[in-house]
Amino acid sequence: VRGSQVVPAAREAFRRLAGAGGGLRVPVVFLTNAGNCLRAAKARELSEALGLQVSPEQVILSHSPLRLFSQFHQKCMLVAGQGPVEENAHNLGFKHVVTIEALRKAYPLLDMVDQSRRPKELPPPTTGFPTIEGVILFGEPVRWETSLQLIIDVLLSNGSPGAELEEIPYPHLPVLACNMDLLWMAEAKMPSRFGHGTFLLCLENIYKKVTGRELKYEALIGKPSTVTYRYAEYLINEQAKKQGWNSPIRRLYAIGDNPMSDVYGANLYNNYLKSAQRNQVQAGVKRSPQAASPQTEDRLAVESCKSILVCTGVYRHNAEVPSKPEERNTETVFHGHRDFGFDPSLVEASYIVQDVNEAVQLAFKKENWS
Repeated sequence: VRGSQVVPAAREAFRRLAGAGGGLRVPVVFLTNAGNCLRAAKARELSEALGLQVSPEQVILSHSPLRLFSQFHQKCMLVAGQGPVEENAHNLGFKHVVTIEALRKAYPLLDMVDQSRRPKELPPPTTGFPTIEGVILFGEPVRWETSLQLIIDVLLSNGSPGAELEEIPYPHLPVLACNMDLLWMAEAKMPSRFGHGTFLLCLENIYKKVTGRELKYEALIGKPSTVTYRYAEYLINEQAKKQGWNSPIRRLYAIGDNPMSDVYGANLYNNYLKSAQRNQVQAGVKRSPQAASPQTEDRLAVESCKSILVCTGVYRHNAEVPSKPEERNTETVFHGHRDFGFDPSLVEASYIVQDVNEAVQLAFKKENWS
């Protein structure tokens, strides 16, 4: 889709993927950096757009892998974003969450940029509010100034913004961030809209300007994070089992329109797969098949992840790929996140096609499918 509009080639692509019963004959996951919605709602949206049944188990939102971070599920976490952030957090396993709005109401003297929202009288001291133990950034919020101010306050106060600050704690509280996209493509004529990566950029720079230190992330998830692609591989294999596939899946095809998230992530995961294969060969796993467990065999099954770039979104045929840092200029800049080192090879797609229908046809041709 582009914004809320279905790309014309998408319906044809999924007619090609559909089997006789109307379901998909190939395991497919929908990997999106959207995170301000529920998984079931995104599945319904895709079902209506594509004209086939998409289950929530086929959808990976930017925050879906957070269910793996069980060490934080019992902690009191501040959640930022928009949409059903509390419900998303609870669905992912987090038991104790505090929203930005709840924090603002508990400490009304913190949010001062909008003069119309400033308290008219001095409020009584806040009592009984829980100490925050970590921060989850689900996606771009609506009132950036409020979220930026309160998140910084929580980090500088070690989770107790009502306490007097004696010294700035460092390392600061754990921060889990979902969706690093700097820009995304909507229906507007201007090329790209601000994504959550832009909000993170603001937060990182404010924190560094105030403290002189780098904001650190406990985890960065969503594309292009490797943990997100591992989760996608897991769901692909689960679908294959349900469809009765006996042969292991050897290749994944990752189709997307953004070189800095879709292609970068797929290529990064391909490098991870190659590295894992080398490590296991060195450990003698392939030389000693009798010692291999079922888990080992599954881990060895997927050999590569091919990236297919389409030209119906962020990417344009005439776009340049930045080379070395010193060679970048104002028109060829790295739009990836600060913590993902730039490597020109990671934004070079295995294949470039016009649209998703051509991408599916290409994958079928490579796999000798009709």
